[in-house]
Amino acid sequence: MKRTRQKRRGGLGRDAEQLIWLATGLAQSGSRAEDQHWEQQLVTAIDRLLEEGDEETLNNALDHLYSADTRGYDELADFVESRAESAGAVGLEHDVLLIAAPVLAWSRYRIPANTIPAAVLSNLSVHLQAHVFGSKVKLALADFLFSPDQLPQGYCATANFAAELARAAIAGHDFKIETADMPETAQFLSDTRYVLGAIVVPRGEALFGWQEPDRSRDDALNQWRMQGGACLAPLLPGCAMEVVLPDAYFAASRLADNHSRPYSIRASVAFLGTELETPASNLRAVIAPFHDRELQEYRVGLTLRGTEQVVHGVVWPLLGADDQSVEGTAEIEAVLRDCGVTDIVNLEHRFPLEYCDDCGAPLYPSPEGEIVHAEMPEEHGEQPPRHLH
Repeated sequence: MKRTRQKRRGGLGRDAEQLIWLATGLAQSGSRAEDQHWEQQLVTAIDRLLEEGDEETLNNALDHLYSADTRGYDELADFVESRAESAGAVGLEHDVLLIAAPVLAWSRYRIPANTIPAAVLSNLSVHLQAHVFGSKVKLALADFLFSPDQLPQGYCATANFAAELARAAIAGHDFKIETADMPETAQFLSDTRYVLGAIVVPRGEALFGWQEPDRSRDDALNQWRMQGGACLAPLLPGCAMEVVLPDAYFAASRLADNHSRPYSIRASVAFLGTELETPASNLRAVIAPFHDRELQEYRVGLTLRGTEQVVHGVVWPLLGADDQSVEGTAEIEAVLRDCGVTDIVNLEHRFPLEYCDDCGAPLYPSPEGEIVHAEMPEEHGEQPPRHLH
């Protein structure tokens, strides 16, 4: 869930200008005392816009700051996200947080996005409260395993969803998702699924276990991998899976996005090894940068050694400003080598961000320096989708 933004047309309204002024003031503040002045006003302004459902004003202010003031943008983005996921209007006597527990999965079959049975939901709740959250947390989970297409769309929808889940947590029950109008999810070889919930504590108490003495994030992740992973496995039959540490909604989503990039490469190499009955050492990877107005992503075309046909492809999206300032191919190469792929070709030409006109799939770099459709050998017939969500 990267923060890269597309510029919108149109002038700024008064509310957007106020958000820009407050965020800029906070970014330029020279003391904690001054910070508190700007923060209080930002919270009030953002909460009002979220309650009114004014998504456009929030986005207009963020779009302006994204191109005009990086520090101001970061401050505003942090506050908009935190207010959306904390559902501040629920009640002053509680601290509230929308949480996500992502799981990465790959399969040559359909990756499920379904209702979570009550028994599984109960087990997930027990392990989350025992290993991840603070001792005084009340937890409500949504009874659905969400795909990225089915997550709340926008900050206002996220705030409304957080408030509904928080009310369920205060009342002591989980939250039922009506699935009749649930969007369909696109199918990919590797993708992310999310368990969503809300935690509520008396104001000022620890939200997470690692905020309490003698507990740590590493311990929480290790326990969640063992216990939570075992609970989630029945929800993802026929899938290989890897859990991500549950956290605040936006932070967990960004962490899942980050982890999904190397995961998609490992999934692709494993898939080709099984499907083509070939070891990773018999694969060749072609890495190339793809640009729109600026560098947007790297794409990796995978071929068999000694052939030019791209049989599979992986998209490695850039997830923020930090990705723009580092050598992106070094990490991709390291993941490929760790998987056993040693024949790696780096193309430095600026490729256009193009997709197949017929099916919409990304086009991938070939060893000859062209961008082509990934196609499995004909004898393997119909194949599952070839790229990451």
